[in-house]
Amino acid sequence: MREWPGVGLGLALLSALTFATSGTFARPLISGEWSAEAVVVARVGIAALVLAVPALLALRGRWHVLRRNAGTVVVFGLLGVALAQACFFNAVRYLPVGVALLLEYLGIIIVVGWMWLVHGQRPRTLTVVGSVTALCGLVFVLDLTGGSRLDPVGVLWGLGAGVGLAGYFVIAGRVDAGLPSVVMASAGMAVGALVLLLLGVVGLLPLRAGLADVDFAGHRMSWLVPIAGLSLIAAVVAYLTGIAGARLLGARLSSFVGLTEVMFAVLIAWLVLGELPTVVQLLGGALIVAGVALVRVDELRAAPEPGQPAGTPAEPVLSSER
Repeated sequence: MREWPGVGLGLALLSALTFATSGTFARPLISGEWSAEAVVVARVGIAALVLAVPALLALRGRWHVLRRNAGTVVVFGLLGVALAQACFFNAVRYLPVGVALLLEYLGIIIVVGWMWLVHGQRPRTLTVVGSVTALCGLVFVLDLTGGSRLDPVGVLWGLGAGVGLAGYFVIAGRVDAGLPSVVMASAGMAVGALVLLLLGVVGLLPLRAGLADVDFAGHRMSWLVPIAGLSLIAAVVAYLTGIAGARLLGARLSSFVGLTEVMFAVLIAWLVLGELPTVVQLLGGALIVAGVALVRVDELRAAPEPGQPAGTPAEPVLSSER
């Protein structure tokens, strides 16, 4: 399927673009009557139901594969979906969308540290350079000496999203190749939504939702508009195009293209919400993206992806708040 690199690149870019809309769609809900956790439950719950149909079709005659990977799916739902998204949407309460996403993307650097400390995989020179570059960028993004300091609560939520993203990459990198990606996505989102819902029911998490109109893109409109955008555009379309793009480009190259999500998120938040980081923060963002890109380049150089049999899903296939 690699004979269509242009199609694969287009799908991967579309996936990054649609994923990048999540913060912009969530902001009017969180600024209104909705808690961040309720937004996550609505987003991933609806998306899981929509993706359940292709997931069931992909599993025909292979239910044993899902049973064999039940533990992995549960952990994926807890870290890669529930933790990552709940922390990211809470970060959006306090920070510009682009800054929150940049903090989340530091999860890729957290993976480097995890693999070194836990598994003894010492990072190569280019990975070290990329990690240091990204951490320097973090200093600029936080803009500690500038006039527009970031809310520390939001920064902690953003770093928490980074931990969730790191968990996503570690788990997705070990997933059974026999488990279709659409099944992993649908089942993981179902687990994440169910866990957050149960925690909300017992009173451990705030699950607030309202039916009042919200302010979005300079207009007053129904809350259904951002919810539909979150679940259908920023989840269903994003996941499906990400899966298709990864199968054409390969997992490593598609995840590299996924870095454009940061650029798209900043642009969309600027156009729709009027949010734009300071010049210093934009410089820091560029350093973070450059650092993460160096880590990705090092992965591509050190471990060229072998050819996969037709029909074998590539993992990981997605880019950020999964």
